[in-house]
Order: sequence, then structure tokens, then C-alpha cells
Amino acid sequence: MGKKLRVQRRGRGTPTFKTKKKGKIAPIKYPKKTVENLNGVVRDLLHEPGRGAPLIYVELEGGSGYYLAAPEGTYIGQNVSLGKGAPIRVGNVLPVGTIPEGTMICNIELRPGDGGRIARSSGSFATVVSHSVRGTTLRLPSKRKIEVKDNCWATIGIVSGAGRKEKPFLKAGEKHHMKRAKGQVYPVTKGVKMTAASHPHGGGRHRRPGKSTTVSRHAPPGKKVGLIAARSSGRRKRLRKS
Repeated sequence: MGKKLRVQRRGRGTPTFKTKKKGKIAPIKYPKKTVENLNGVVRDLLHEPGRGAPLIYVELEGGSGYYLAAPEGTYIGQNVSLGKGAPIRVGNVLPVGTIPEGTMICNIELRPGDGGRIARSSGSFATVVSHSVRGTTLRLPSKRKIEVKDNCWATIGIVSGAGRKEKPFLKAGEKHHMKRAKGQVYPVTKGVKMTAASHPHGGGRHRRPGKSTTVSRHAPPGKKVGLIAARSSGRRKRLRKS
């Protein structure tokens, strides 16, 4: 009898696939919105395990503060403004409805008050495309366009740490520690190399899956292996010139 698949074991309460809590600082989140503008100062630059971009701690007037993924060019002692009337400057936080078209922004709220959900990894940014009555259109790092409400907050600039993925790991141990900090599994064994009892792709003498490797987005754990919700797979056919 085979054991449960990795996708079946994930999230079952064991620490095998959980992210390590040691060294974590704080989640990235904007402070609560107010009617007037807020002013603050960048007090510290920090590194958090499992996060590619550095963090900045912004201390606001009154003693409260928040943590944010550091945009390129920010430094300790920099003055930061939050609100509708803040100037268009790197590190400042404004509603997307007041940001000019063509501006590069990061840590964008998908819904007002969620603290920021889009463009938070190192080197990523989105671009303001246009404004309309319905909201603001943004071009995401994936080149896809979405529309958000005008009162969603965003930070001016690009998240620092660009080019991090261009440096090779060179040793398997370095990649192991990086994956471990993120709560991910490494190394990963191919399903076709397993027995039939251990994986849907396993078994057979010819090392082939024996069935389609694309599965539905709504497939249950155990069947959800391979290319999940893939629109296409395999080599793309070249169009013949007529």
C-alpha cells in the first residue's frame, strides 16, 4: 500500500510544510486610513528570512508605524508621506486614483483596506495605465491588466532587490535553505520516477505518465498533480507559411 501523496499531506497540521516562524518580523501592511495626510520617517532597513526584498520600518507621527517592502532608493531618515495630497515621490503612499498615468508603483491594494496584495516581491512593479469613471487600470508584472478602485493605496517606486533571481545558487545546500525558509519542499522527485502506488504518474516500464498531465483547477488533492489548470501543454506548433 502506498503512502499519501505530497499534495495530500500538505496542510494537515504537521510542521513538514509549514513556514518557519523564527526570524519573522512583521507582515507588510499599510496603517489605517485617515482623512488627513500622514507623515513619517524611515527608521530602519531590515531583512526577514523567506522574503526576497528588504523591509523598511516607517515611524508615523504619534509613535505608531508600519512595515513595507523597501522601494529602490529609500534610505534611513527619509521623510515619507501618506494620503491623497502626498507628492509623487519614491516611498510615498497614495490612492491609485491620484497617481499620474505611466507611474511605476508597488504594494498595491486589490481592495481598499487590505494592506497591499500586488507587486510585493523583489524587483516587481505595476504601471498605471489609465483612469476612468469605474476605477484605475493597472498593468501587472505579468503584463496582464486589471482594474481597481481609485481609493486603493499604492507605493511609488519599484521594490528593491531586482536581479536577485539572476544569481545562480551554485550549491544545492543554498537552495535547500532558501526553500526551507519559505516552507517549500526541495528537492522534488518526478512523479514518473515513482511506483504506481505512490503517484498517479508512476508505474510502467517506459517512464511515461500514461494519461493526460493536465488537471482541473477544482481537482481533489491526490489527483491535482502535474500541469494544474493548464490552457495548453507541449510544444507549440509552428504556423506554416502559405
